[in-house]
Amino acid sequence: MSYALVWFKRDLRWQDHAALAQAAQQGPVRCIYVVEPELWLQPDAALQHFEFVRESLQALDDALRLQGGCLEVHTGELPEVLSRIWTQAPFRQLHAHQETGNGFTYARDLRVGAWCQTHGVGWHEYPQFGVVRVLKNRNLWQPAWERHMAEPLQDVGELKFWQSPANTLTNHPWCTPAQMQAPAHLQHNPPLRQRGGRPLALATLHSFLHARSLGYRGGISSPLSAPDACSRLSAYLAWGCISMREVVQHTRAQIAQLPPSASRHRAGLTGFISRLYWHCHFIQKLESEPAIEWHNMHRGYDNLREHDFNEAHFEALKAARTGWPMVDACVTMLRETGWLNFRMRAMLVSVAAYPLWLHWRPVGEWLATQFLDYEPGIHWSQLQMQSGTTGINTTRVYNPIKQAQDHDPHGRFVRQWLPELRKVPDTWLFEPWLMPHTMQAHLGVFVGTDLAQPVVDLTQATREAKQLLHSRRQTDEVKAAKKAVVDKHASRKNWGTSTSKSSRRTPARKATRASADTTQAAKAQLGFDF
Repeated sequence: MSYALVWFKRDLRWQDHAALAQAAQQGPVRCIYVVEPELWLQPDAALQHFEFVRESLQALDDALRLQGGCLEVHTGELPEVLSRIWTQAPFRQLHAHQETGNGFTYARDLRVGAWCQTHGVGWHEYPQFGVVRVLKNRNLWQPAWERHMAEPLQDVGELKFWQSPANTLTNHPWCTPAQMQAPAHLQHNPPLRQRGGRPLALATLHSFLHARSLGYRGGISSPLSAPDACSRLSAYLAWGCISMREVVQHTRAQIAQLPPSASRHRAGLTGFISRLYWHCHFIQKLESEPAIEWHNMHRGYDNLREHDFNEAHFEALKAARTGWPMVDACVTMLRETGWLNFRMRAMLVSVAAYPLWLHWRPVGEWLATQFLDYEPGIHWSQLQMQSGTTGINTTRVYNPIKQAQDHDPHGRFVRQWLPELRKVPDTWLFEPWLMPHTMQAHLGVFVGTDLAQPVVDLTQATREAKQLLHSRRQTDEVKAAKKAVVDKHASRKNWGTSTSKSSRRTPARKATRASADTTQAAKAQLGFDF
């Protein structure tokens, strides 16, 4: 009996799943997930991602079993896995969502397309976010995003399965990254991370819309309030446990139900919608130009930092030993939880890019393994924006001392994650290197041993970094090339204001006043989380 193969990737749900819904309309379906060893050996992969996926697959399998089916799990590289399945039982069509992933997944999808063409299999891909493949004009992107978000949710209905019990999830011999001989730095699985699965995604959405979003406005910048005030949906969206369209539509429905008196709640949810828009806007950048995963978006900034990389500075950052308490506390929280609010993420990248003068690519690979919600399109676009190599953004330099004073004025966050600072009085908490030696001796806490000495002079290093960046920015070559970056990647006016698609390698046309992602993106404070 002929059937359609549904390939699950970063879309681990069973509702509003276009690939599953379209395949089901045409007859029996066979659902698979493929553990790709080479994918999990990439430098942006981590054990926490693998375990989150495994938890999400279990929830997906449970749901499919309620309808009389199951999820098959295969191990191997895609063309070989497809060939094995085809040899055992030929299928007529392959259905999957489009993926704007890293360079490996992009090349892999090209190989899958070639395999399908060779074997006469129909290869059907469906939009996952409000991202447009082969976007011909950036001015057309926002209306396409609105149309996608306004379309009805895809109802898979009653499924008819093609049965193949040999490779079901329950009896699949899982090959973990450790067994794949992944490097040690990829064996990262924070003990306090969120757990995967659609039921948890729905519960998180419900608690945010009906309770936690009351604190969204004004609560997402501080690492103290952000764990509750932020939606905490970023990981579930990144791995597809819930669709972007579901989140947008449920949020807009909740806004419509609020009474006139709920102005703060309405403002928070409206701001949240704008961040969902920006989420897709940044993924579109990687979709339109995959090379920004490796190269500066504005090539005029090539060799700005690449040849000055200081490995000792990088190791201090990763070890939470920069000497700046707010930075080290954030690195520690991230290591333990797999999550950090956007402002603090931006601060980490800013510190890496300016006073530590580190090129964004190695920093980005490390952070990708630390973020449970790692989304390549947002990640690499943001790394470049915060590092000043897009050529179209204002310079963003976050002073970690000021950030601590503004967002942790009583030191609760710093003391929570850095126990060695709990004895230090407020006077010196954010600048402990200024503490007199007599006070250090009195407390039994010494800078340079118990507490890290700052790796560089913050003021001087930041000033020198900004001078280097701005001198490059003022060259005629860099100025002349800015327009092409604006045309291709900059946001347009009227961002994220109305209701309802998105390109791999295509230019866009000049807008009447492209915002260049500056003021609006800063207001949105979107990014890796929301």
